[in-house]
Amino acid sequence: DEPTRGIDVGAKAEIETLMHALAAQGLAILFVSSELDEVVRNSDRVAVLRDGVKVAELSGDQITEAGIMQIIAGPPQPGARALP
Repeated sequence: DEPTRGIDVGAKAEIETLMHALAAQGLAILFVSSELDEVVRNSDRVAVLRDGVKVAELSGDQITEAGIMQIIAGPPQPGARALP
């Protein structure tokens, strides 16, 4: 949860490099961040939460800052469900 909050740019780059190396080895990484540029840069899939409820899941070209913001600010999505 927020692994790069409050650290310098060099340390942030090291964490991102490590995450990419682990993912390349086939490991799944759950990355939680409120910094959208970081989410877009480091994610293959994004679950968008609003008030603890998953309102959308994005992948591939759908993962953009504008797309995520639109979902966060928009009306509830059909099929949205609270996470366990």
